[in-house]
Amino acid sequence: MSHESHETHHVNYLGVFFVLCICTALSVAFDLLHFPAPVTIVLVLAVACAKAMCVMMFFMHLKFEGNWKFVLLAPTTILAIGLPLALFPDIGRSYYTNVAPQVTTWKDEVEAYNKSHHGEEHPEPTETPAGEKQGG
Repeated sequence: MSHESHETHHVNYLGVFFVLCICTALSVAFDLLHFPAPVTIVLVLAVACAKAMCVMMFFMHLKFEGNWKFVLLAPTTILAIGLPLALFPDIGRSYYTNVAPQVTTWKDEVEAYNKSHHGEEHPEPTETPAGEKQGG
């Protein structure tokens, strides 16, 4: 393979820089325009994806690579989709709730233990004003 057959790729880095600046300005504008939250999130994430594509395509030179880059991306994509799906039955359905069931269950167990071992509930400790001693 001779040096004459080697292709050089010219990238207009200044043009890519201005595109990234415009995308950043769009992200700020979408935030300042006070759209409803889901709309703002979708718009800002879309601009972020466009910025990431520009960086990957031009600064990382992936635009000029062959199709092998998709072979490297396939296992990562499978894991990124498969891991949340695999963990959803354990974590996704019950982890993020408004009331943590373990807290109320633990409190009930402690109260039951106190009643069975001491015959009555222990009163909650009372707060004393600063500087006074509790007890005698």
